[in-house]
Amino acid sequence: MLLSRFCFPALSAVLCSGCLTHAGRTTTKFENPLAVKILTKRDGTQTHFYVDNREYCEVTMTFEMGLSNLKGSAQFPYTATFPAHGVTEAFILSPENPDQKWEYSYTNYFKLGSSEAVHEDSYIYQLPYAPGSTYKVTQAFGGSFSHKGSNLYAIDWQMREGTPVYAARGGIVVKTKDTSDTGGGSMKFDPYNNYVLIRHEDGTLGHYCHLKKGGVCVRPGQIVKVGDKLALSGNTGFSSGPHLHFCVFKIKNGRERVSIPIKFQTAGDLAVTLLEGKKYQARTITAVSSTPLASSRLEPRAIGRGAPGS
Repeated sequence: MLLSRFCFPALSAVLCSGCLTHAGRTTTKFENPLAVKILTKRDGTQTHFYVDNREYCEVTMTFEMGLSNLKGSAQFPYTATFPAHGVTEAFILSPENPDQKWEYSYTNYFKLGSSEAVHEDSYIYQLPYAPGSTYKVTQAFGGSFSHKGSNLYAIDWQMREGTPVYAARGGIVVKTKDTSDTGGGSMKFDPYNNYVLIRHEDGTLGHYCHLKKGGVCVRPGQIVKVGDKLALSGNTGFSSGPHLHFCVFKIKNGRERVSIPIKFQTAGDLAVTLLEGKKYQARTITAVSSTPLASSRLEPRAIGRGAPGS
C-alpha cells in the first residue's frame, strides 16, 4: 500500500516513482516493494500513471485518489490487472482548469495474481505428497480453526516436519520463502510462514504453506509439472502443529483474494472433495498437467470499484 500526495502549479514538470519519491504522510505496505512500482510522468498538463511489474505473474492493483481540480481517465477507486515483466499505463490525470492550481493524493494496494483468472473447474488436482502415501485431513473447506474468508476452501494435512511436498498442479513458481524457523497457534506468527506460490495455466494461484526452514527446492521463474518436488513440510507461521496447508485462489482486487473449491485425484476415486478427519492415499501421477507461459501479456482492465481504504 502507498499513500502519496502531490501539489503542482499549472505547467510544472515532474518524473517520479510513486514508490520512491513522494511528499506528505506516507504509509507503505507492499508484499515486495522492489518488484512492483508506481511511476508517474508529466506530459504538458497531464500526469500519466504507470505500473512497473517485475514479478513472475500479473498483479492486481487498486488505486484510491484524492483529486483537486483534476479528472481521471478512469473511475476511482480503480482496479485493474497488470501483466508481468513490463511497464503498463494505468490511467491519466488532467486538470479541469489548467490555469488554476491542482493537486492529487493516492493510496494503492496490490496483490500478486489476476482478477481476470477463470478457474478450470474440470481440473482434478493431485494430492501434494508422494504416490502411495496416506495423510489425514485435519482441516477441510470451512475448517473452524482458520479456514475462513480468503482461506475458506483450503486443505490441511497432518504431516511430520520434513515430509516431501509435491506440486498438485503445474505452473510457474512466482514466490518462495524458506528463511523462517518460527511458528505458533496465533495470527501474530503469520509473517513467519514459509511458502511456495505457483501460478497455474488458468491464472489461479496455488499456495503451499508452513514449510520447513531451508526446505524449498524450487526458485521463482521455474516451470514445474504436476508431481515435481517443491519443498519439505514444516511448522512455520500461523501453525498449531506440523502440517501442510494448500489453497487455490484468484484475486478480487488490490486488497482481497478469493479461495476456490477444488477436487483431488486419490488412489480410490477420480475426483474427490476432501473431508475433514478422513485419510487419503495419493495415486500414481498420470499426465494431467499442461505447461503455462512464463508470463501473460494481459492488457489491464478495470473490474469495478475497489474496497475502501483504512
